[in-house]
Amino acid sequence: MLNIDRRILAHFDYVTVALLIPIVFLSGWLIYEIHPVLGHKHLTYVVVGVSIFFTLFLMPIRRMFWMIPIFYWGSVILLILVEVIGHVRLGAKRWIEIPFVHFTIQPSELFKPTFILMMAYLIHRNPPPPQGYGWKDFSKLSFFIFLPFLLIAKEPDLGTATVLVLLGMGMLFIAGVHWKVWTGLIVLFVVSLPLIYTQLHDYQKQRLTDFVSEKPSYHVEQSIIAIGSGGFFGKPKEEATQTQMKFLPIASSDFIFAYVVERFGFFGAFVLISLYSALIIHLLLLSAWIEDYYIKVITSGIALLVFIYMSVNIAMTMGLAPVVGVPLPMFSYGGSSFVNFMILFAIMENLLAHRFLCVYDRGIKKSFF
Repeated sequence: MLNIDRRILAHFDYVTVALLIPIVFLSGWLIYEIHPVLGHKHLTYVVVGVSIFFTLFLMPIRRMFWMIPIFYWGSVILLILVEVIGHVRLGAKRWIEIPFVHFTIQPSELFKPTFILMMAYLIHRNPPPPQGYGWKDFSKLSFFIFLPFLLIAKEPDLGTATVLVLLGMGMLFIAGVHWKVWTGLIVLFVVSLPLIYTQLHDYQKQRLTDFVSEKPSYHVEQSIIAIGSGGFFGKPKEEATQTQMKFLPIASSDFIFAYVVERFGFFGAFVLISLYSALIIHLLLLSAWIEDYYIKVITSGIALLVFIYMSVNIAMTMGLAPVVGVPLPMFSYGGSSFVNFMILFAIMENLLAHRFLCVYDRGIKKSFF
């Protein structure tokens, strides 16, 4: 029988779980309202994600960190295989079809938790000096950021590729980089903007054009109508016509925030954003408090990923950012994104609960140890 040392439970981060539960519950409720079939499928994803969470929490994660480079380079190989044998959907080559079972995987989605773990592995092995990383160390670390960026952008999936760059640079910023490096990068980025624009695909340029034009695209226009019609406290399900009458496109995934506001109004949007904000601040405080670079980088990486996804998705639904396929974290319909976050939270909770070696070595008896 599994016997868990009480000291492990004492170091478990209950605040994160308490903030996640209402987000996941509200998500399942709204997805079921939009489409009951999708609601049942989403429940399956939640069950799978929670099962993975508990499985990983009970494993000796820290002893397995030597495998992180293997997972990273294996994921890079999968991204290369996308270009060679990738499955095309809607003009994008992002999926690999598994032979005989007709099941597809999207390596760019699977790459996100591996990416955060790899950055934690690299920074832990080479911590920043007091003044921060210089150009030499920064360039070495940046290689592991821009390699997947180029492979994913080529699919093309510029949204996911950009998220990875922002995530990687954000983790380096929190870890510590000399201010001269950031100044040089900002200047280089501004100078390179015209060249970057010429490399965009036509549909990506169209999204930018729609964003800066006076009249928003159809998707954004319907989203803004749904948000404006919610008022302060929202509407009953039957009166949420933008969603129930299918005017609002992709209501269960990319534009689910618009349905939140249509159903629960400004008050509901405020509560949801407050939950996300509390989660992000809590994770950043944990990152600042913990000295272990594995925990520091992974925790800050999760906080940044939640912040980037939430900010871009909500801004997109209100017409304040170009339309990109970025989900609302742990809220939009979809299994891969939810499972990825459960993997990251499980690893974080495992490292926090076992951060004292004596507990880690003797904490779980007759188990995976």
